[in-house]
Amino acid sequence: MSTSLLYHAFGIRGYQYTRTEYDNGHVIFNIYQEPESCRCPCCGSSQVIARGRVDRRFRSLPIGSRATFVAFAVPRVECQACELVRQVEISFAEARRSYTKSFERYALELSRSMTIRDVALHLNVGWDLIKDFQKRDLSRRYAKPKLKHLRYIAIDEIAVAKGHRYLTVVMDLESGAVVFVGDGKGADALKPFWKRLRPSRAKIAAVAMDMSAGYWGAVMSHIPKARIVFDHFHVIKLFNDKLSDLRRALYREATDVMQKAVLKGTRWLLLKNPENLDKEKDEKRRLEEALALNKPLATAYYLKDDLRRFWDQPGKAFATTFLDGWIRRANGSGIGVLQQMAKTLAAHRSGLLAYYDVMISSGPMEGTNNKIKTMKRQAYGFRDMEFFKLKILAIHETKYALVG
Repeated sequence: MSTSLLYHAFGIRGYQYTRTEYDNGHVIFNIYQEPESCRCPCCGSSQVIARGRVDRRFRSLPIGSRATFVAFAVPRVECQACELVRQVEISFAEARRSYTKSFERYALELSRSMTIRDVALHLNVGWDLIKDFQKRDLSRRYAKPKLKHLRYIAIDEIAVAKGHRYLTVVMDLESGAVVFVGDGKGADALKPFWKRLRPSRAKIAAVAMDMSAGYWGAVMSHIPKARIVFDHFHVIKLFNDKLSDLRRALYREATDVMQKAVLKGTRWLLLKNPENLDKEKDEKRRLEEALALNKPLATAYYLKDDLRRFWDQPGKAFATTFLDGWIRRANGSGIGVLQQMAKTLAAHRSGLLAYYDVMISSGPMEGTNNKIKTMKRQAYGFRDMEFFKLKILAIHETKYALVG
């Protein structure tokens, strides 16, 4: 093996190849550094005095299935300018690392299409070493996303573990990238984001979110000029929850056996949009039977279906008229859950109508939340929360293929 091959194949330059050893199935390349090329690692001075060598071994790129190492007696030098004794800087490995830079790059390349465990088994190293490679790489590229360009963002929380453990996620709606992940939910979770946002001088025009009072208050306090848009998805989800509560209440109050039997299997039928009802399973007929037997349930269902039209109005004036009319009908229905929903929509009226000023939604955020859940399931959970957050910040680059 020549010094040129050492450079071209392993990325090691500026050293002399001396010999190759074979030990217990491992290939070991010995290299040497000429004394005249030694420099002070602190100031870069060439005015140094040799003070011995330290034998070190670095894991390098494998050859086939054989593990490969680079053995190097690292020179120690005394700098006449600094008056310090130090080991010289090693160009092919990071400080305090027992592997070469090329080995780390190779492991990261494998990680793009393999799991951490598979890469570790392939390279015959510990899984925690591969995880550290990924963590440093993610931290270097994504730990501090640039915020200056932000204009439209979405804020939402995601459950990450049992026991009401949440993370708050902020997404750039234009690029689809996650720009912040905070612990917990509510206003406190966003404090580190506001701290980073202020010096960035970002001009955020609008924020899409659910109707959480915590997020609403935090946005109004820190970016008062931004328009707050309450998302379609979260409004309908809130209505569906109330519709489910009404169905359960009617089921408990029903005294007729037939009425109970009809109500029992209708929960998911009520939550489905009419166009999504399965014809083969005769879901439309079953739903109509349940609605015919329960006038309050029918009123709530048709008002829910009607509310979906709010986001299809030709303009803000039409949307205003539509929303006011819907609130009046819900209040006049005499049904408690509808009156509660009407009160909620009236309190958040400006945020609902803001959709017609800035037509954004947190739909991309919901898609990202699903990718986060998929990633968590594939990993069977994350013990290192910092690593999990870094993976979320990089999730816009993740691609899932349909196999089968």
